[in-house]
Amino acid sequence: MQIEEARRLLAERLGGGPGPPSPESARAVTARLAQPDTLGPLVRRLSAGDLDLAECTRLSYRHVLGFDKLLLLAGAPRFMLRVHFWHGRAGGAPEDIHNHRCAIASAVVRGRVRMECYETAANGVPATAYRETIDGPGGAWRLRRVGDARLRLLCTEQYGPGRSYGLAAHTLHRVVSEEPTVTLFLETAPQRSVTDVYVRNGPAAVGNSATGSRSVTQGSPTNSINDDRSGGALRAGGAERVDPPPKTPLSPAVYLAELDSLAGSLGY
Repeated sequence: MQIEEARRLLAERLGGGPGPPSPESARAVTARLAQPDTLGPLVRRLSAGDLDLAECTRLSYRHVLGFDKLLLLAGAPRFMLRVHFWHGRAGGAPEDIHNHRCAIASAVVRGRVRMECYETAANGVPATAYRETIDGPGGAWRLRRVGDARLRLLCTEQYGPGRSYGLAAHTLHRVVSEEPTVTLFLETAPQRSVTDVYVRNGPAAVGNSATGSRSVTQGSPTNSINDDRSGGALRAGGAERVDPPPKTPLSPAVYLAELDSLAGSLGY
């Protein structure tokens, strides 16, 4: 796929109306672009320099959670298409429960992730709530402690190659990758300026899970999030958080090398 074809597809599928795109429309277009015979040629063209390299590398960085976050196509404020390179368990700290400023979608290209959805509940496990802001595109994260909270696990789902999901902006979740994984990730138009972050206070049994999350939309092979009633233990973690370290843009050489490696792994 040509770069401009991908831009047109995103613009058409996400729409240009006053309302935000649905998680399903975001999921569907991300799944389409993540197909190897679509993503491979696109990434190969980008790795050959068919892009604004300075802008893409400025907005590409090693995330505080340990994965590389590479910008592929910038279409702000309507969309930002990225690829995430997860390095496995040793790559970074466990992800805190959080939501987003916009509806998002993700499609697994290689590897595997586990996605957990949560809700606030009086009978949930204890956590500390934070409000996160960001100093503009590519800017630093800022965390402000809000207070105590309780969270309940709604559902857990595994995603492997060819599977995708979409989330509404307010959906509380966390993603876990314990092996090297590549995902195509779509950010849509911002709906708010902050996100909510929850840090669990300590180990506790997960409460009864519900039969799915209304704000989660996923693709094949099923159309709903399956209920995980096996329970489990939430890992201990300190409730105090400081502002994450400043973002450091990836060098052009690292950025292009990661794209070249991905294109090659897809056969292009």
